[in-house]
This record gives sequence, C-alpha cells and structure tokens, in this order.
Amino acid sequence: MPPNEVVAFLLTFTCYGTWLHGDARGSVDDEHNKFDAPLIETNTARNEYLRKNLKHPPLYLTEIQRKIVATTIAEVCTFRNWTIHESNVRTNHVHAVVSGEVDPDKMMKDFKAYATRRLRESRELKEDRPIWTEGGSKRYLWTDKSLSVAIEYVRNQ
Repeated sequence: MPPNEVVAFLLTFTCYGTWLHGDARGSVDDEHNKFDAPLIETNTARNEYLRKNLKHPPLYLTEIQRKIVATTIAEVCTFRNWTIHESNVRTNHVHAVVSGEVDPDKMMKDFKAYATRRLRESRELKEDRPIWTEGGSKRYLWTDKSLSVAIEYVRNQ
C-alpha cells in the first residue's frame, strides 16, 4: 500500500505546437487525465485541423534555449526550496522530477513563467511568441521505487 504522502512529481510540459491532440505519440486532455486512463487515440484529421489552426509555427528549442530553461528550473527549485531530482529539457518538451510541499500545478506554472521570462530577457524569443502549451502532465510519485523509475526515465529515455 502506498504511503499517505507523495514522494515527488514527474512533471512534463510541451513546447507550443509540437505535440498536438491526435498525434500518434498520444496525448492527454481533460477526459484522459486520470490515473490509468488511456491516452487520446491517434486521429489524423484532428491533428491536422489543430496544426492548420496554429497562430504561430511550432516551437523547437535550440541548444542555447534548452540550457536557459534547464538552468531556470534549477534556480526556481533552489529559490522555492524544492528538490530537483532530475530534469531533461528536450527540443519539444520538458521533464522534471521534483519534490516539494506544494501543488504540482504551482511548480509547473512557476517553471513555465520563469523560463519564459529568461528566454525573453535573453532575446532568444520574441515577446509575442508563445512558448508552452497549456497545462501539462503531473504524475504523483508515491513510493521511492516510483521515484527511482521516474528519474531513470527522465535521465535515459
């Protein structure tokens, strides 16, 4: 039986326009965002509709931008007194395994907000350019084993 308190969270959020609903990789919406719920099925028509209706091109982070985001996540964790177990900033999404006495929505909002600010301050992205998609995945890690598995996933997969 899992403990009553969460050990950590596995947070994942994507860059604007890079992982739309209906994609073959799967995605999550409000109806599919429950424990053990299936991902949204592949739907080429839905995916193409969403792609055609983007207001900006999809955003893929450069190496410099990825470093800015990774550094910012670490700084936010230090400032907020959260523990960053592992993070991995990819070209089209971000993973972070984090512990802290706060709601994971707050963590994700802070990571996105501060990373956005730093990317704009560095002049890496224009002011009107959307960077992140809305929301993201927040998985609760209830055991040390699930924490170890999440760290391994973020580090090596």
